[in-house]
Amino acid sequence: MLDSLTTEARNPASEMLDALSPTEIVNLINAEDAKVATAVGEQSAAIAKAIETISLRLASGGRLIYFGAGTSGRLGVLDAVECPPTFNTDPSMVVGLIAGGFDALTCAVEGAEDNPQLGEADLKSIGLTAQDAVVGIATSGRTPYVLGGLEYAREVGAFRVGLACNRDAELTTRCEVNIIPVVGPEVLSGSTRMKAGTATKMVLNMLSTGVMIQLGKTYGNLMVDLRATNTKLMARAARIVSMTTQLSQERAQQLLKDCNGEVKTAILSFHSGHPPDAARKVLHSCKGQLQQALATKEPS
Repeated sequence: MLDSLTTEARNPASEMLDALSPTEIVNLINAEDAKVATAVGEQSAAIAKAIETISLRLASGGRLIYFGAGTSGRLGVLDAVECPPTFNTDPSMVVGLIAGGFDALTCAVEGAEDNPQLGEADLKSIGLTAQDAVVGIATSGRTPYVLGGLEYAREVGAFRVGLACNRDAELTTRCEVNIIPVVGPEVLSGSTRMKAGTATKMVLNMLSTGVMIQLGKTYGNLMVDLRATNTKLMARAARIVSMTTQLSQERAQQLLKDCNGEVKTAILSFHSGHPPDAARKVLHSCKGQLQQALATKEPS
């Protein structure tokens, strides 16, 4: 079965890999990596469709849930945990599950990916509902853990997205939208942490960022819903307020302090003249959309 997968095939360009110099290795890997963006771009329509539907689910109180095994699972967890600091989301809004649980993030858990019941059990453990959207991530397209989870998600009525890097992936029969960037054989045969992993990360970046834009987490290209939890992010928050209000850094920092560190509240408060509480009320009535809130004259 593995012999039929593109990601397991031997790459003709790297058959003499162990005879190459470090410079030649770097150039070869770079040349192969250059193919990834094209493969992902060919899936733009499917990615956009997934963003559209996932956004509607989250806007109605649902969640986005990534699940996979090995590198696929780790990348899903990574994307999920980056959403709260970047977009100030509740940690329960975007969830990452990996076959074998937390230990599998740093160590291989033998056999975890081979059990379809574990995929179902993990989704049950977080109370999957019909409001939710799931993204089953499996480079091969046939990982039993992912297939089992997708079957359960179908029973529940959750929106299902499949992400794989092989044509005719088995998971496509279980999903409503399928994203299949075919990146070709790896430089190191079967090492799908390479091009396939890069493609997966690119797609997940697009999904979560696109969804959060739809949910009003940005203003232009600024991350106005970031959670300032460290010095770097506090400086970024002040810089964003300064850019959008033309205030000095010092005055922007004071405005942020007056608004409990909430970037959108600070920007709206400045431009509307509303005190922070009233600005929050306007934002709430506009479902967090800052552009719309700035066009609203009075709190409702």
